[in-house]
Parts: sequence; structure tokens; C-alpha cells
Amino acid sequence: MARPRILLWIPPLLAAPILIAAASPAFAHGIGDEAADRSILGFIPVGIEHMLLGWDHLLFVAGVVLVARKVRLAVKLISLFVLGHSTTLIAATLANWRVDPDAVDVVIALSVVFVAGVGIFGRPERFRLFGAAVVGFGLIHGLGLATRFQDIGVPEDGELWRVIAFNIGIEIGQLSAIAVMAAIAFGATKLIGPDKTPRAAQLACAPMFIGGSVAASLIALNSFTALPDPPQAELSADTTCEITSPTEPLPATGGDHPERSFFDPHEGAPLVDFGHSLGDGYVIVLYPPDISLTDLEALRAFVDSPDGDGVLAGAHADDTSLRVLQQRDTMTCEQVEVDSVKAFSQNWLEPLRG
Repeated sequence: MARPRILLWIPPLLAAPILIAAASPAFAHGIGDEAADRSILGFIPVGIEHMLLGWDHLLFVAGVVLVARKVRLAVKLISLFVLGHSTTLIAATLANWRVDPDAVDVVIALSVVFVAGVGIFGRPERFRLFGAAVVGFGLIHGLGLATRFQDIGVPEDGELWRVIAFNIGIEIGQLSAIAVMAAIAFGATKLIGPDKTPRAAQLACAPMFIGGSVAASLIALNSFTALPDPPQAELSADTTCEITSPTEPLPATGGDHPERSFFDPHEGAPLVDFGHSLGDGYVIVLYPPDISLTDLEALRAFVDSPDGDGVLAGAHADDTSLRVLQQRDTMTCEQVEVDSVKAFSQNWLEPLRG
């Protein structure tokens, strides 16, 4: 009995949800700064997580599997890919080679387009050139991984073993993903039938081709239109303030822009509304509830002035320090320093106003 033709659409339907996410602006998958403090073995799960969240890497591997169609050939091609990205991941990290992450993300998205195009328009009879392309894209993937790895600020002492552990985690995550892909391919082959498998592989490559093209275009557009990060605010030499990466876990959902910019100590801070406003580019000032009257009035005067447009302030009962937040950095001060609040706020807001 002939298999229903509708079964030919199973592979692309399985790929569609992934590609919808792939084509969104949220394609970058960095590594959290907190990973820098992990032990050597702790970098293995970091690598696994990074691999499983890396849609671009996984779709490239899936495309290679679809083009190969045979287990032995797929293993050889993926081994070449592993060789490529492992080499540049370790070498570039130890040599402190860095690349433009946006440019690498564009090339990685185009690598998905390449393998999908090969799967659609003609599987090669000889795989030597295709294998060379797989190695080349592997080297580029590794450069991207190395740049992201260096971004977390791992200390030089033990860096080699940490990057090796990270690479081991990458391979464990990749093998896990390939096992799932193999199970899906096996089930699809059983449902569709071996004679229709080549056609199904072509259909599965079509949404990958479209999704990779859209993602590459969006990444390139974002890199050309994104505002450059301003230099970090300059504070006085005797300041008690320290500027770090974002640390304050304000609520990320719900809320709205508050009706007022300044909230008195007895009112507290509307954290849900502050979290909503932070996502829209506002600067949030959380001052201690025991702030002196002089500092309170000086802070209020700044927030209510034209220079304070885009700044929201309120008391946070859970801390005795002053914290000022924006999307890129957090400033923490042991004492209330209104001048530092002004410098930090204007450093963030001036480019946005411009």
C-alpha cells in the first residue's frame, strides 16, 4: 500500500518551529558572565548548554546529516566539522584572537543556507569539496565560540583546561542533538518509506534555506543599525561606586511606565513598573530607605530636571547601598553620590537622545 503523500511534509513541519525562532532577532547565544567562576569540570555543562541553545550550529549539523543521508558518511563529515571548530575554539582562545561576533553570526547563518541549498539543488556525487566546505565552516564556527568564550573573562590560570572542558561539553551536547536527529530521521524513514526519503530530505532543507537566509539578513541589518555602546561613565577618583555588568533581577514581565519619575522613601519602588521601563531603555535608581534629606532632595532635583528625563528613582528596602541600573551596566555605591548618578545616567541616555 502506498504511503500517504502528506507524510512527506513531516520533516519540514518538525523543522519549522526551530526556524521561526531562528529567524527572530534573538539569535545570539552568548555565555553568562557567571560562568567565569566555575571549576574546570563546571565548564562541561556550560558547553552542553551553549551547544543545545545554539540553533545555528545545530541546524548546520542537521543540514550535513540531511545531505549525507548515510550514517557512515554523516559521521565522517561531522568529524571534519568537529575538527574545524575544535581547532579554532582552542587556538583562538589561547591566542586571544577575537572576531566581530555579528560578522561571524552572518557567516554561520549562511553556512546553514549553504548546506540546505546543497540538499535542495543537488547532492554531490563526490564529497571532497563539500567536506572541505564543512571544515571551513567549522573553523568559522570555532572562531565565534572562541570570541564568546573570551567574553566571560576566564582567568589565564587554568584557561587551557577550561576551554578544553568547554569543548568537551560542546561535543556532548552535539552528540545528544545528533542522537535526537537520528531518531527523528529513523522514524520519518519508517513512516515515509525508503523510496521517498531523498524527497523528504529535500523538503526538510527548504525551510532551513529560507530560515537561514532570513536570519543572515536580520543579523546583518541589526549590526548596521545598532547604536554603538557608549564608553563607560567616568567617575571621580574618590568615588565609592563600582560599575559592573547588570546584576539586579528586576521583574522582566508585566508592569507599565509609572506615572511619576520619583518615589519617596515611604512609597518604596514599583519594581514591576521599573523592570518594564528598564527594558525600554530607562535608567533605574534604587536608593536606600535611610537616605539623608540632603541627598534625597538632590536626587529628586536631578530626576525631575530635563537632564533626568529617562531616569526613574525609588527606595529599595532590601539593600543599604545605592544601585543605578541600565541595560548594559549596573553601578553600585556604598554612599549616595548624586554626581555619579548623573554621570552614569547621562552616559547611557545621551546617545539614545541623539
